[in-house]
Amino acid sequence: MPFAPPPPPPPPARGNVRAYLLYVAGKIGGAAVSLFAVLVTSFFLFRIIPGDPVKAMTHGMPTSAEQMATLRRQFGLDKPMWQQFTDYCAGALSGDLGMSYQFRAPVGDLILQKVPATLLLTGVAVVIYSAIGLWLGTRSAWRHGSLGDKLNTGVALTLWSVPGFWLGLLLIITFSVGIGPVPGMFPTGGMESGNESGFAYVADVAHHMVLPVLTLVAVGYAQTLLVMRSSLLDEMGSDYLTTARAKGLRDDVVRRRHAVPNALLPTVTMVFINLGHVAAGSILVETVFSWPGLGGLFYQALSVPDLPLVQGLFVVFAGAMIVMNLLADLLYPLLDPRVGR
Repeated sequence: MPFAPPPPPPPPARGNVRAYLLYVAGKIGGAAVSLFAVLVTSFFLFRIIPGDPVKAMTHGMPTSAEQMATLRRQFGLDKPMWQQFTDYCAGALSGDLGMSYQFRAPVGDLILQKVPATLLLTGVAVVIYSAIGLWLGTRSAWRHGSLGDKLNTGVALTLWSVPGFWLGLLLIITFSVGIGPVPGMFPTGGMESGNESGFAYVADVAHHMVLPVLTLVAVGYAQTLLVMRSSLLDEMGSDYLTTARAKGLRDDVVRRRHAVPNALLPTVTMVFINLGHVAAGSILVETVFSWPGLGGLFYQALSVPDLPLVQGLFVVFAGAMIVMNLLADLLYPLLDPRVGR
């Protein structure tokens, strides 16, 4: 009898496809509502900050009342609040985030100039601490109660409770300035020395990145480890793991193929949220290390206050978080078919 090829897999049930499409539509609608809420919040929140932007811009310079009025009219500060809000929303929806008060340049252009530095610093840190946290969290949960688990958990809890800017200052004092027998080995701040090119430039940037990346990794991996450990511990007593062991599967196979995939949902959410943080960077860490990214730009804008720049950065930071959270929600049904049904 000739060999017959196996029949093709049955098409997905129409009800499942419809349920998934409704799930996707609901998540996208929720993201759109959240983005609108961000626009409203970013406009009104920063207008309660004490200080007059025009006075801050002209601080130390002789300025007449007529000149002050001209500046207010130029930046639209003389309009009623409702009109400022509608103009801001219309501009934001069209991609125009306004004109910076202190830099006298489009906010979008200023943000784009700083994005590469922030993506480089926080992107490298997120990749490193997500990988370390997932690996150590899995091992700690699988061997819970062991000396290694207690050590990993204790170190993670300690680092998670440490403010990032304070840890950064300690690293600068220890490894940049030098303390006792430890010499100063790394720059105190900045992204480059300014006189290198080619491979020497890449090495110089990497040298400047060591301490800020180490600071972000030390705090970030701890959170990833603890969430992954907790999630995997919840799966440890499940019946399907007992059944897998009864079939004769090795312990590492049970962990990799059965336990870890089912424990990934909370960790996936956190990883995507961390990817959203790539756009925001770490404002305090970038400020401590004088890193020329979006975090440092936000600090400069907040000190004036430069309302269009602060609002634009806030929208970018929150928008990145919303988009990454949406992507995580859309990925859930692929990891667990029960989600969205």
